[in-house]
Amino acid sequence: MEVRDYPVIDEYVVNPLLTDFYEITMAYRYWKSGHANDTAVFELFFRKNPFHGEYTVNAGTYEALLYLSRFKFTSEHLKYIQAVMPYAEPEFFAYLEAMDMGSVKIHAVREGKFIFPKEPALTLEGPLGAVQIIESTIINLTSYPTLVCTNAVRMRVAAGRKTKMIEFGLRRGQGPVGATMGAKYAIMGTFEGTANTLLGFLSKGEIPITGTMAHSYVISFTNESDLGELRKLKGIDLVDRANHYRNELNWTHTNYSELLAFLNYASCNVEGYLALVDSYNTIESGVKNFLITALVLAEVGVKPVGIRLDSGDLSELSKAARKIFTEVGERYNKPYFKDFTIMASNEIHEDLLYDLQKRGHEIDNFGIGTNLITCLKQPALGMVYKLVSINGTPRIKLSEDIEKVTLPGLKSIYRVYLEDAKKPSFDVIALRDEETPKEGKAVEVVSKEKKKLSFTPEHVELLNPLAFDGKVLFKPLGVKEGRELIFDQLDNFEPAIIQKENPTAYPVYYSVKLYALLDLSLIHISEPTRQAEISYAVFCLKKKKKKK
Repeated sequence: MEVRDYPVIDEYVVNPLLTDFYEITMAYRYWKSGHANDTAVFELFFRKNPFHGEYTVNAGTYEALLYLSRFKFTSEHLKYIQAVMPYAEPEFFAYLEAMDMGSVKIHAVREGKFIFPKEPALTLEGPLGAVQIIESTIINLTSYPTLVCTNAVRMRVAAGRKTKMIEFGLRRGQGPVGATMGAKYAIMGTFEGTANTLLGFLSKGEIPITGTMAHSYVISFTNESDLGELRKLKGIDLVDRANHYRNELNWTHTNYSELLAFLNYASCNVEGYLALVDSYNTIESGVKNFLITALVLAEVGVKPVGIRLDSGDLSELSKAARKIFTEVGERYNKPYFKDFTIMASNEIHEDLLYDLQKRGHEIDNFGIGTNLITCLKQPALGMVYKLVSINGTPRIKLSEDIEKVTLPGLKSIYRVYLEDAKKPSFDVIALRDEETPKEGKAVEVVSKEKKKLSFTPEHVELLNPLAFDGKVLFKPLGVKEGRELIFDQLDNFEPAIIQKENPTAYPVYYSVKLYALLDLSLIHISEPTRQAEISYAVFCLKKKKKKK
């Protein structure tokens, strides 16, 4: 897929004004104090894997890089900023007008790669004012895609690989952009298709679209005259033949208007007929009316697709439907009937998929909307964007919460393979200027428990190569390529890391040099902080005594 063909979700919304206002006011203060062109390094990362799991699928990278490649304030943008910042000098707006990302370098983890807490998904190096002003936009463009892609992969693991997964989230997504972007990254997360027609159009047909019917279609039919000219197909009267099979099978109790709706739909869409069967009674009406229609279509050489279940006990209903498919197929010598597709929708979520696997089911396809697109189980990832170096000097953010302490300095991530060049053993976060770990050469690392360890790698992979140097250097990940990458990782990471219940944390170590820098930074910063806290405590104590 070429850059020009990449499905951009919304170029109008994603522009330099899509940022928190304080990014612009900070850029003004940097400019005013002469620091706007200082060399800064920011890192984008998260602190915890989502959904109580131990892995995360990186996504949104290319979306962010593409945005930066066309970053430019327009005259209308600047006019608005002038109105809300009347105190700013004209020269500041000239500075914004000239701003682009031509001098920014970005190292990035590729989309579809598994990534872990504290690992920089993006490392941005460039003028302080420029890389500060894009903070909120970069978080926005990567956080949700990473979350929904991870959610999709987790659902894939729960459902298994033989089951087809279709994204159904348009009507539940947070607005048109959220729904379409969510669908796009569900596809990257191994879903086979989407109901979102716009995404199919934007992808120039690379992403398959699919659709069945709604309950409104089924219940809109009331009598035979509603079929009009569609009553006949290839010379046969559909209604007459349907009534023949209905009587022969002694299924005259089925809802007749539903049967008419099915006949009408099948007549218009003979190759893609998949019936929604729960408008009245799933088994006693919907499934049986579908089979009556299937028998009629068989007379003209047409094979329907199958049915969709949208309510009830999906495990039991799917088994009951498959049983009737098989029985009718055997009675009329139609062996393909037993293999009709059974699709299920209706608030599908990860836990339900595991439950269905446990209980057993006959479902071939899942249509998943709300719980996928909204990430209802965890609606936000908590991606952050932190300064780690200024003019070559490492910077660190402290916190009473140890998880919020940042790792200082410009860094690289290496994925290390010990015995098998396909099975990852651990990751190492190291300073950029360190010697690269090499195959066959011992590498020393430090664990989060402060233990020094030594390993000799079989294979080493740089996870965050240069991806942007004034222009995009990465190629977008195609649908097929993305699926293969994710399945490959699911096959090669330890199953204990992927499993839902009590997953094992994937090891992420620090290089000895990075750990020494972190330790030194904590000592240098913590001691003055500790003394300040003691002084403040003494002050408060004296003040309290005076009041007495």
